[in-house]
Amino acid sequence: MRKILMTICTLLTALMCVYAQQGGNGMPEQLTKLMFSENIITRFYVDSVNEPKIVEAGIKAMLKELDPHSTYSTPKEVKSLNEAMQGNFEGIGIQFNLVEDTLFVIQTTLNGPSEKAGILPGDRIVSVNDTTIAGVKMDRGEIMRRLRGPKGTVVKIDVRRRNVPTPLTFNLTRDKINTYTVDAAYMIDKKNGYIHINSFAATTYEEFSAKLDSLQRLGMKNLIIDLQGNGGGFLNEAVEIANELLERTQLIVYTEGRVFPRYDYLAQGGGRFTKGNVAVIIDETSASASEILAGAIQDWDRGVVVGRRSFGKGLVQRAFNLPDGAMIRLTISRYYTPSGRNIQKPYGDSISYGSDLMERYNRGELTTADSIHFPDSLMMQTKRLQRTVYGGGGIMPDYFVPLDTARYTKYHRDIVSHGIMLQTSLRYLDENREELKKRYPDFKSFKKEFVVDEKLLTSLREAAARDSIKLQGGEEEYLKSVPMLSLQLKALLARDLWEMSEYMQIINEHDDNFKKALELVQTRNMDAVLTRKKK
Repeated sequence: MRKILMTICTLLTALMCVYAQQGGNGMPEQLTKLMFSENIITRFYVDSVNEPKIVEAGIKAMLKELDPHSTYSTPKEVKSLNEAMQGNFEGIGIQFNLVEDTLFVIQTTLNGPSEKAGILPGDRIVSVNDTTIAGVKMDRGEIMRRLRGPKGTVVKIDVRRRNVPTPLTFNLTRDKINTYTVDAAYMIDKKNGYIHINSFAATTYEEFSAKLDSLQRLGMKNLIIDLQGNGGGFLNEAVEIANELLERTQLIVYTEGRVFPRYDYLAQGGGRFTKGNVAVIIDETSASASEILAGAIQDWDRGVVVGRRSFGKGLVQRAFNLPDGAMIRLTISRYYTPSGRNIQKPYGDSISYGSDLMERYNRGELTTADSIHFPDSLMMQTKRLQRTVYGGGGIMPDYFVPLDTARYTKYHRDIVSHGIMLQTSLRYLDENREELKKRYPDFKSFKKEFVVDEKLLTSLREAAARDSIKLQGGEEEYLKSVPMLSLQLKALLARDLWEMSEYMQIINEHDDNFKKALELVQTRNMDAVLTRKKK
């Protein structure tokens, strides 16, 4: 309890000093009130009090009065967040998935501990440090906790390998394992390149830069940047990427808040791709740093933005570390695109912020651009071509591509959400890996020749039935589901045989956003694309 009180007093003292430096404004009295209230509760309440719990509840209650993106994280949550955002962690270096309570190794990290020790894709890890993890319903988080650990420490794992009668034992020395946010990049043809960014972490610009160099060496003249599903992350990483695409001194984004004055992020010059055509793909889940990058490209008329209106997060958070390792992420300013747009969507007691995407769907905003309305007061002009753009709720693409709802049946959605698709592909790969590698020695032959046959689809259907997934629309619904089921099964097999780039090559051939972006990025006159009437 003494430690908790010291933590609270330290925090409150620091806050009092801040307010004192700013002239008071009566706040020390409120902070004193808060400290006394906590002390009264812990000393005089009728039952014993879980002091850490009520302190955390108090912090969360205060933040709840602010905005949806000001949050509190426990020390454990902070550790997990830091690993995700730093682009690395310490462990044994495997990609895995759980199938029927069994851990299947999908891939090993290049030069990681598992690859060096001889762990193979398809291996099943059945125990860690003599503790059984297979068949005991251990959740994914607990398994990861057991496999990860400080660099240099040793973990013992037992592995079952197909066609090997006895378990194999490996003693692996944990090491730093890199994770990748630029998870796919390839040449579409001789002139057009593609890069997919799944989030913006500490290493994203470095990864993007390496992929950009690689594609340019292969002759890339035009670039598609795919930000679909990218919820954002570090602002500076998006700024660095924009710097590679814009000219010196061009404004990328600026931030401004009540306490923090306006700060401009300008292109520094020396960008390696300032001339070729650019298309940026966004959708309704592209947010934050994704919107910064897309907004900068759009506002300078540097390229074409394709897809659907983005999420609408224009608030900047700063991390404040607490003495016990917890953290408050507090909104300190808003960010604005070069034309002056703040794209934060509305929030407040009368607005269902969390269900906004579902409401967009119900209003038809994901299927028709005419359903999206912006007030004239939010109208602004792009910097070079003086095109009309709007603030107040996400980035509206230059070319709207409707969500093709006809392709996705309830049966398909249930199979994906229950993990049946992934489990079926993993099981099929486990049983046929050697034959697939022999028949398709490279991705080019696999992409051209492999077909998801009726046997594999039947296996998927039987697995769905075992999980009580029913065909509400009968055989008609199944037949309607088959094209997407087959496409995704093939893409998953390609990913697990090779990498994410191969997965995206298969998916993109049937993705309307990608097809539109490719059509537009190949034009000789991008200005004409940007200024002509949209279809």
